[in-house]
Amino acid sequence: MYPELSLYIAGRFIGAEGRRTQAVQDPATLQTLGQLPWAEAEDVASAVDAAHAAFGQWRRVSPVERSDLLRRVAALARERAAVIGHAMTLDNGKPLADAVAEVLNAAEHVEWHAEEGRRIYGRVVPARQPGVRQLVVREPVGVCAAFSPWNFPFGQAMKKAAAAIAAGCPIVLKGPEESPSALVAMAQLFHDAGLPAGVFNLLWGVPADISRQLIEAPSVRVVSFTGSVPVGRQLAALAGQHMKRMTMELGGHAPVLVFDDADVDAAVALLARLKTRNAGQVCVSPSRFYVQSGIHDRFAAAFAEALAAVKVGHGLEPGVQMGPLIHGRRFQAVQALVEDARAAGAELLTGSGGLGAQGHFHAPTLLVQVPPGARVMHEEPFGPVAAMARFDTVEEALQQANALPFGLASYVFTRSLQTATCVGDGLEAGMVNINHSGMAHPELPFGGIKDSGFGSEGGTESFDPFLSTKLITQA
Repeated sequence: MYPELSLYIAGRFIGAEGRRTQAVQDPATLQTLGQLPWAEAEDVASAVDAAHAAFGQWRRVSPVERSDLLRRVAALARERAAVIGHAMTLDNGKPLADAVAEVLNAAEHVEWHAEEGRRIYGRVVPARQPGVRQLVVREPVGVCAAFSPWNFPFGQAMKKAAAAIAAGCPIVLKGPEESPSALVAMAQLFHDAGLPAGVFNLLWGVPADISRQLIEAPSVRVVSFTGSVPVGRQLAALAGQHMKRMTMELGGHAPVLVFDDADVDAAVALLARLKTRNAGQVCVSPSRFYVQSGIHDRFAAAFAEALAAVKVGHGLEPGVQMGPLIHGRRFQAVQALVEDARAAGAELLTGSGGLGAQGHFHAPTLLVQVPPGARVMHEEPFGPVAAMARFDTVEEALQQANALPFGLASYVFTRSLQTATCVGDGLEAGMVNINHSGMAHPELPFGGIKDSGFGSEGGTESFDPFLSTKLITQA
C-alpha cells in the first residue's frame, strides 16, 4: 500500500536503484515503509538546469493556459485524495481524516492560485509630459528553490508550487525526507496534468548540501523556506549573500489569551482540537496559554479533561484523533521540556509522557502554574504540550504574549468588543484569531513577523516573491 519513492527531475521519475537511500519509517509502528533515493550534486545541477531551461518557455505561456493546467492538478488531487492521504498517514502519523483533509485543502489552494494567476495586473501611470506613456508591468523572476517541511508535507509544498507556477516560475523543491510519499504523489499530479518538463522538480538528500547548492546556483532567483527559526536564519543569510529574494515561514510558539468573559466551553473545545492537531506539530499550534485569574481554575480543569479525552493511536484506526510524533528526537525534545517545567515548579494536570509499547506516541499534556523562566515558555514545544499561566490585566497579558521574538499566530477569547479591539491591535503577530481559528483559507495572507519570518503563503501577497516590477517609459 506504500508507493515507490523517487526523485523527479526534468519530467522523469528516478528511482532508488543504484543510489544512496534513506529508510522511511512509520512513526506509529517503527516499521520500514520504503527506501528514499538521495540526490547527488549532479542531480541538483540537472534539476536547476531543467528549471532554468523551462523558464524561457513557461514565463511566456499565457496565464489562462497556466490556470487551466493548475485546475487539472487540483481535480486530480481531489480524485486521488484518499490514496495520497493513506500513504501520508503511514509515513507522517497524522490521522487519515486529517491527511485527506490536507490534500483537499491544498487542492483548494491550487484552484485559488489558478484563478488569481490570471489577474496579475500591471498599471498605467499618467505622464507629466504629453506624448509619454508610462507602464508598470509584473514579470516572473525566474527559478524558485523551495524547502518544505514534514508536518504538512502535501499542503505546505503545494502552496509554494501553486504560487510559483501560476506566476510563471519553475520550481525545484527539496522535500522532507521523513514524510516523502505525498510529494512523490504531487509530482505525479503535475506530470499527469501535462506540466512541461522542468517546471516542477523534486529532490531529496542531505539538507545542508542541497540547500547550499540550490541557493548558490546563479539561475535560482527565489528562495522559499518553511521550517525552524535556526535553519531559516542560516538559509536567509546564505540567500542574502547571493542577493536572492526570500520568503520565510518559521516557528511560532503561539500565545493564547483567555479573558474572564470568554465562552469557556467553546474555547476549550476549539483549543483542545487545535493543540492536538497533528500531535501539536503545527507552527500555529496554541502553545502558551495565558488565562485571566477569574476563570483560570475552571478553564484549566475543563481543558485538562478535554485533552485527556483525545483518542491517541495509529492514524488508520477508526476514531483516532491524534497520532504519534514524527520521530524519536521530537519525542525526546518534548519530554525534556515537560521535565524541565516540572522541575521549575509547574504542575502536571494531565499527560504521562509516552504511550504504548512502540511508536513515538506522547500523551496530550497540560502544565499549569508554569513559571516564566521554564524552557517551555520560551521554546516552541512542537508537540502536544500546553503551558499555562495566570494574568490579571490586559496590559499584563499583552506583555507576556509579546515577550518572545516569535510572531506567527495568536489566539484571543473574549466577549468584549473593547478587549478584542485592544488586544487585536496590541498583539505582535502576523495572524490574530479572536474567538475562532481561520487562517488556512487560500484567499488570506499566511505569515509572521519578527523571528517568525516574512512574506506570505496565502492571499495575493503569495505571488510577490515570484514577480518583479518593471517600469517602461516611452515617448
